[in-house]
Amino acid sequence: MKMFSSRAFNQDVSEAKRAARLEPVFITDRGRPTHVLMGIEHFRRITGQTRSLVDLLALPDGPEIDLAAARAGDGWGRREDFD
Repeated sequence: MKMFSSRAFNQDVSEAKRAARLEPVFITDRGRPTHVLMGIEHFRRITGQTRSLVDLLALPDGPEIDLAAARAGDGWGRREDFD
């Protein structure tokens, strides 16, 4: 089991992410574990999630989404809408 202090984690997130691909990584605060970082495949395995978001969106019985309308859109999320 790999452990990173909060400070070490903040200084080298990339190293923690690499370690989390192999096994869960515990992030500590004042020596006590407070968070766990793990790869997505490990998370899916322990939660029983067998499908990705892409798989779920591709379901034949799923809701139909009008992508052309979404692209033409109402400007949702565009910068000028917030000025």
